[in-house]
Amino acid sequence: MKLYPAVDILGGDAVRLRRGEFDAKKVYEQDPLSAARAWQREGARFLHVVDLDGARTGEPVNLEQLRRITRELDLPVQYGGGLRSAEAVDAALNAGAARVILGTAALTDPGLLRRALDAHGTERVLASVDARDGRVATAGWTQTTELTPVEAVQRLQESGVAGLVYTNVDRDGMLDGPDLEGVRAVAAAVSGRLLYSGGIGKLADLEGLARLRAASLEGVIVGKALYEGRFTVAQAEAALAG
Repeated sequence: MKLYPAVDILGGDAVRLRRGEFDAKKVYEQDPLSAARAWQREGARFLHVVDLDGARTGEPVNLEQLRRITRELDLPVQYGGGLRSAEAVDAALNAGAARVILGTAALTDPGLLRRALDAHGTERVLASVDARDGRVATAGWTQTTELTPVEAVQRLQESGVAGLVYTNVDRDGMLDGPDLEGVRAVAAAVSGRLLYSGGIGKLADLEGLARLRAASLEGVIVGKALYEGRFTVAQAEAALAG
């Protein structure tokens, strides 16, 4: 499995939230590029960048930060947050994103999802499924639907999505481990590629995900544990290698 160190941008800073709550943030770097550069120095091969301002407002806010990161660093970046129009998707890709992640729009605007997939392909357009209390959350995690994560996965795959990101919002930023059975259930519903995010706090959490041996589970997104030195990028990659 692949490791995706996370750079979440809010108010110009690289931050981490607790359980998706915007007023429960911790700033780790005042310059997101510095955070991204640190992960590359440690040996990261991929980056996961989230525009939290964009997720909350509904349109990208931090495209210039994305440009700085992709211009300065030589590694592929996937980018999400506020991509709710064809223009926003195009702007993120033009700013250097290797692939984009549609969240709210993937579920609420199937026409946009279809256009993005047709224009850019399933390798470059992913969809996210963010779950809070067992139900899918949208609009920057501020609204909750009646869909379960598995139901959302099935709906998105019927729309042509081949790559998905699953986040357990209840565990995000808490460092208390993933819900392995929940990940197993979602992974079993995915016929394409799945990335998991939420709750990683120690190497044993990564080893537990690797032991699932889920065919669809391609990688894991890790933020807070790396920022707080719970383990290094190299240690994380070794744990995911099983």
